[in-house]
Amino acid sequence: MQKKIDLSLYLVTDSMLSLGRPLIEVVEEAVKGGVTLVQLREKTCDSKTFYERAVALKRILKPYGVPLIVNDRLDIALASDADGLHIGQNDLPYPIARKLLGKNKIIGLSVENEEDVLRANQLDIDYIGISPVFNTPTKTDTASALGLDGVRSITHLSNHPAVAIGGVNLNNATEIIRAGADGLSVVSAIMSAADPQKAAADFCRIIHQIRLKDVNK
Repeated sequence: MQKKIDLSLYLVTDSMLSLGRPLIEVVEEAVKGGVTLVQLREKTCDSKTFYERAVALKRILKPYGVPLIVNDRLDIALASDADGLHIGQNDLPYPIARKLLGKNKIIGLSVENEEDVLRANQLDIDYIGISPVFNTPTKTDTASALGLDGVRSITHLSNHPAVAIGGVNLNNATEIIRAGADGLSVVSAIMSAADPQKAAADFCRIIHQIRLKDVNK
C-alpha cells in the first residue's frame, strides 16, 4: 500500500554541485524554501562518508517532517534508518529491497520507458521517477530524454504517483507539471543556486499556482 508522501518538490543531492558549501547547509536552506522530500545521492564518496551524511541529513530533516530517501544503497538506508530507498532498473530488485526494508519504508523506482512503467505497475512501490525528462549532465547513465510527450504517456499509463527528473528548472517546471507529473525532482537548479531557499520557494510557487488554477477550473 502506497504511503502518503508529498512529491511536490523532490531534492536530489549532489555535493559536487553545492559551490563548495556544506551539503547539510544547502539542503536545510532548500527545505526552508519548501522542499518536501530529499534523496541523498552520492556517486563518488566512500561508504563511511555516505553513511555519515545520511545520519546527519536525517537529523536535520526530522524537525521539518521531510523524509530522507537514499539512492541505490540499501545498506546505507538500513544503517541510517532512512525513510526510504530509490532504485533504478539495474539496481537491487524491488522484491528484495522491500523484504529487507519492510513494508513501512518508502521505495521509489526509476522508469525510462513505457515497458518499465508496465512492469512497475505490478509492484507495490510508492512512486516512480520518470528519467530523464530532458538531457542533463547530472544523470549520464540513463536512456535518451523522454521529453514532455514521454511524461504524458508515462503518467497516463502509471498506477503510481510520478516525479519527473532530468533537466528540471524554473523555465520548464510549469510544462512538466502540466504534462502530468505529480512532482519535480530537482538537482542543480537548487544545489547550485546562489540562494537555495529562494530557488526552492520559486519552484513551490509555480507548483502551487498550477494546482490552484486546476482546482478553480
